[in-house]
Amino acid sequence: MNKSIREQLNELADEKYRSFTASLTPGKENILGVRLPLLRKLAKQIVKEDWRAYLGEAKDDTMEEVMLQGMVIGYCGADLDEVLQLAKLFIPKIDCWSVCDCFCSGLKLTNTNKERVWEFLRPYFASDKEYEIRFGVVMLLYYLEPEYAPLAFGYFDHIKHEGYYVKMAVAWVLSMYYVHLPELTMPYLENNQLDKFTYNKTLQKIIESLKVEKETRDLMRSRKR
Repeated sequence: MNKSIREQLNELADEKYRSFTASLTPGKENILGVRLPLLRKLAKQIVKEDWRAYLGEAKDDTMEEVMLQGMVIGYCGADLDEVLQLAKLFIPKIDCWSVCDCFCSGLKLTNTNKERVWEFLRPYFASDKEYEIRFGVVMLLYYLEPEYAPLAFGYFDHIKHEGYYVKMAVAWVLSMYYVHLPELTMPYLENNQLDKFTYNKTLQKIIESLKVEKETRDLMRSRKR
């Protein structure tokens, strides 16, 4: 008899890793402690079988079970319309930064469908839900390009959600825009509508980047509010 997905996850669970993961996701319960490479391996096995049936009956009881669904959507190889529909159904299940960012990193088909996925993302920037906004913001890591930068900055200015994980996502992604497109991003950093916390966190992340020069780090320190 084949083992259930939950049984397989229980066997892969690591108590030390569970404690570590729990320390990084305050307030998040139902963590088994399965390392990401093992989850990805299981997701790839599911994709080789009847992954649609799996997604139709998958449980949301633990963080890893939800994360696994996101990985299967990323790996499934279905056409864009189906993947976006699956993503739309999955996004409401996101309830922590870890599940969010893991799901975003798996949506590699964005690289070859920039315009279509951009249209898909737009409503999430106007959401009132913390992790829906974070999903949209983190997905902008696929759009670190001159043509999208002004649009991304416009979204950053209009996001007024007070959620910590929204603010941290904006700071992270905006710092990456600076690393990749400093000439375009610097004028925005000099004239923006970001709140003080998000703005200062952005500068901190630029300062912490190994890809910026000492002169830039000193400049960013002097620009903090």
